[in-house]
Amino acid sequence: MTKGRPPGLPDFRKPPLVEVALSVQFEPLPGLTTAHVGLLWQSNYRQQLPLIEEHPPLESAKEDFGPPAPQGVSIAFGNKPPAPRVWFLNEEKTELLQIQPDRFVHNWRKTGAQDHYPRYETIRDQFKREVRALVGFLNEQRLDGLSINQCEVTYVNHVDLDEPEFSRVEKLVANWQPLRKSSFLPVPEDLSLSWRFRMPDEAGRLHVFVQPAWDSSGKRLWAFRLMARGRPTGEGLEGAFGFLDVGREWVVRGFADLTTGLMHRLWERTDA
Repeated sequence: MTKGRPPGLPDFRKPPLVEVALSVQFEPLPGLTTAHVGLLWQSNYRQQLPLIEEHPPLESAKEDFGPPAPQGVSIAFGNKPPAPRVWFLNEEKTELLQIQPDRFVHNWRKTGAQDHYPRYETIRDQFKREVRALVGFLNEQRLDGLSINQCEVTYVNHVDLDEPEFSRVEKLVANWQPLRKSSFLPVPEDLSLSWRFRMPDEAGRLHVFVQPAWDSSGKRLWAFRLMARGRPTGEGLEGAFGFLDVGREWVVRGFADLTTGLMHRLWERTDA
């Protein structure tokens, strides 16, 4: 059953969204081999996602709220090389699944100007079916079940302000004050911003990053990335997807709070 859109959630007819990723991280599955991954793809995902790629694994990540642990050098011993992160992709490369022994991720990506964002609810329901298929496969293969410890929602926006001075971030970011005209310093060549917002009851955090980027044609733009990460709201898959829903709301409301009314008009905000 599709979960409806929360009432009053900011909405745009023309959002600058280029990527959405939903992710669950779990305790490592030491018995999961590349042979298992191939069988999983063949039996569950190949028809919709016929392409395969291999990439280095993502590092484990967790939201902690105590004092930072001292950094040290980590040395791993063993004869077994780290398992790769395997991508399953559709022909257009707009949809992909990523799997490694402690992570499962669904991405939607805008690869062409005509690609239509299918909306969070559609992506969420598809990812839930994919996670259930993974759980069923692990049970069939008598591998450990998923013990999910962190969930992530990531939205990536590419914003072209079409300004002669690219660094006029005040056109994008709400309440940003540029230097005074009398300042010694010129307009900055580049600028990167980041925020961290703590969710109630230490359930997780919203991380926000704004930084210069370039598209495939070499055009400069702002990359505006928001990522909500935290622990499941309850047991099992329902708890994991409960956090994904909360994280999505933080991402969308946070994006609206941090961007200007000018941008909202350009993106045709419909709820305000």
